[in-house]
Amino acid sequence: MIMPKGALGEGDAAMILEGPRLILRPLEDADATEFAAMNGDAAVMRHFVKPLDFAASEALRARIAAHIAAHGFGFWGVFRRDAPGLVGMVGLLRVAFEARFTPNVEIGWRIAAAHQRQGYAEEAARIALATGFGPLRLPEIVAWTIPDNEPSWRLMEKLGMRQDGTFEEPRIPEGHPKRLQRLYRITRAEWVRSRMG
Repeated sequence: MIMPKGALGEGDAAMILEGPRLILRPLEDADATEFAAMNGDAAVMRHFVKPLDFAASEALRARIAAHIAAHGFGFWGVFRRDAPGLVGMVGLLRVAFEARFTPNVEIGWRIAAAHQRQGYAEEAARIALATGFGPLRLPEIVAWTIPDNEPSWRLMEKLGMRQDGTFEEPRIPEGHPKRLQRLYRITRAEWVRSRMG
């Protein structure tokens, strides 16, 4: 079940999530420039259809804020405890299209180039999973990426997610090389078992 609207509303203390090195919180207007720089970086966006310009990045930030307001969770901005600046975004979103694995909630991440390969994506993703399966009590969480994005699907496996074939991402045009995606999923029961050893 997904937490009803208002249970974890935008601005609530529960929406600020903390880990050993990181704080996850809703993105703010003050984060817009750094957020757009990350989304416009060709290296960061190499596994996506294309980088985003500032207007597209702001539209994405607005959609994320609307999702948090409607559902009580979404993609959070990721920040280090010991330094200013945006590390990336990680979080949970309702899947916005119909597929064999929907309705469902996806976990996703995007880390700025300067902060990659330092374990931030894993730490933040584990915080997001714990929120999804803990207070939100989601029954399952899914993730996907293109087959060539080995770092991302390796992280999915490290998180305990299991591969469940492939699918064509309907928001990507037919014939596009990035339309084919590897699907991963994990149930709440599987997550609980993994936590118990």
